[in-house]
Formats: sequence, structure tokens, C-alpha cells
Amino acid sequence: QVQLVESGGGLVQPGGSLRLSCAASGSIFSINSMSWYRQAPGKQRELVAKITSGGSTNYAESVKGRFTISRDNAKNAGYLQMNSLKPEDTAVYYCYALIRPLSGTWLDYWGQGTQVTVSS
Repeated sequence: QVQLVESGGGLVQPGGSLRLSCAASGSIFSINSMSWYRQAPGKQRELVAKITSGGSTNYAESVKGRFTISRDNAKNAGYLQMNSLKPEDTAVYYCYALIRPLSGTWLDYWGQGTQVTVSS
């Protein structure tokens, strides 16, 4: 069974930094794209950043220049480095990946979410 587990969230002051990690485990054949989404209270879940298997990236306009998405294919892991954090970045952050398990076809997988709170 494939699982995604996020870590690295927490409370940080405005202007601070956090690094989120997403670890994929289980019987994995291949991982295609990996993404980070976030959902703030009362708002819809939105795409924050995406990285393809080849390393191409794209970002939401609101985080460009502040956030950096990366991945380590050997470790089946993804990361989101968040700098210059603002109160409006406060949300639950979710890792998403398109994964092909050893015994199946490509499927969407989501992590359980990690809370990021930016406040003084």
C-alpha cells in the first residue's frame, strides 16, 4: 500500500522560513508529478507548486520567488522550501503525487496534511 506522509509544518513568525517534506512509501514502481496544495479556513484547496518527473516546476503567483519545490527521486521524497512567509500563507499544506504502484496503474495519492501557521 502506498502512502504519503508530510512533515515540517509548524508556527513561524512573518518573514521566517519552513521546509516541508513529503515521503512516499510502499510498493512504488514510479512517481510522476509531485505537488503541494494548501487549504486555508473557509477557502478552496489551491495548487501551490508542482514538479514533474523531469524536474520542471511551476508555482502559484502568490508564492513565486519565495517558495521552492524540489524532489529526490532516489528517496521517493518531495520538498517545499518556504521563505519570507506571510500570514496569508497560513493553511494546511497537502502533498500530492501521481504514483504507479508495483501492482497497479497510475493513481492519485494525497498526504494527511501539515499545518503551517504564520503569526507574530
